[in-house]
This record gives sequence, C-alpha cells and structure tokens, in this order.
Amino acid sequence: MHLFYQPEAEINPFLSEEESRHCVKTLRLTKGSTIDVTDGKGRRHNCVIEKADPRRCTYRIVETVVELPRPYRIHLAVAPTKNMDRIEWLVEKSVELGIDQLTFFVSQHSERRMVKTDRLEKIAVAAMKQSLQLFMPVIDPVVDFKTVLTLVAENRFIAHLPVDEPATPLVQAAKPGGATILLIGPEGDFSAPEIQQAVDAGYKMVTLGSTRLRTETAALAACHTIHLINAIS
Repeated sequence: MHLFYQPEAEINPFLSEEESRHCVKTLRLTKGSTIDVTDGKGRRHNCVIEKADPRRCTYRIVETVVELPRPYRIHLAVAPTKNMDRIEWLVEKSVELGIDQLTFFVSQHSERRMVKTDRLEKIAVAAMKQSLQLFMPVIDPVVDFKTVLTLVAENRFIAHLPVDEPATPLVQAAKPGGATILLIGPEGDFSAPEIQQAVDAGYKMVTLGSTRLRTETAALAACHTIHLINAIS
C-alpha cells in the first residue's frame, strides 16, 4: 500500500510537491496507478492517479473509508533533550506507537529551550504513513512549565522516581479510556518545587520502573504502558 498525506484530500485532489516527487520519481507510479491518501483526520481515500506530475500529482478519489479514533487519547508533555537527534527519534517512535498530541515544555533543569516544530511535523507525517495510521498527531510549540500544569485530561501523571518515598507504578495508576497526559521531565529531572506544583495542580506522581530512564525512553515507555492498559481492558 502506498499511503500519502494531504490534509485537504477532498478539496484539493493533488499531492504536495514533496509527496508528488516521491510518488512519481521514487516509486515510479504512473497515470492509472492506485494510491491511498489520508487527510490525517481518520479518512483513507483510495485513489487513481490522473496526472503523474512530479511537481503536482493529481488523483481521483474512488472510495473513502473512515476510521474511528481510539476510545482513549494519549498526550505526551516532554522536556526536550539537548541533542536534537533524540527529540526527532522520540517523535518518530511515539507516532509509530500512536499518540494524539505532543507538547514540549521548559522546566528548571531543561537543557534545551527552543524547538523548531516544522521538521518534527515532517518526521511525524513520515512516521504516520510508515505505520499506516490515519490520524496525524498535534505537535505543539514549546511552552513553559506553568502552561503544562493547566492542560486538561481525565488522567494526569508526572513521571518521577523518588529516592526515599513510595510512588505508584503507572501501570497500576492508569485507567483505560479517557484522555491521559503524561508529563516527562528533563534528564536532570524535575526540581522539588516543580514536583510539588504538579501535585498541587492535580497531577499524580508515578514511576515507570525501578531504573532511571532517559527522557525519550521514559516517554515511549509511558506511551506504550497506556496502550497496553487499554488493549487488555
């Protein structure tokens, strides 16, 4: 299956220049070839190429299939790492696993305070197509820690491995269904005041295991845990 992304698939039945080039030059598809086009909102259009132009490949929609969204939502809020490659890896893998929204935030111990989302959105599109998903996650620009604390969801968790006090594992604390926000801190961890602010704002402190994880590893572990909880419920 050749899956392409066009957010206005029905209104503008043509691929972007980048997608057109991949379709015609790389995959060598021609007029009459069949492709699937998603709008990133749950629709998959089975199409026939009408003009195999590498700059503007046009198509005709033959059939449309609508996929319902999952009965639960996953929102990752992550302090970006200093190494941009690891941020990009996180975006790719989290989209493959399946997320609905990704927010980057600045905390007291953050190593990076700016993230350009343009490239991350391209990586997310590629990961969505590669994993044959029909929903494009939202990738937010960087916000401050106080803004993250105002995000709304039925289930809100902050990942932290305390040294001398008990904490509930996420696998025990999380419930199936609804929307879940998972707050993942920088490798220097959250500061003590930030932990208290999050708890005061209604976030529940949870652990992801007994070992200290890198930021991107923790985010993926948390995401996968929510999927498993919903899969076995």
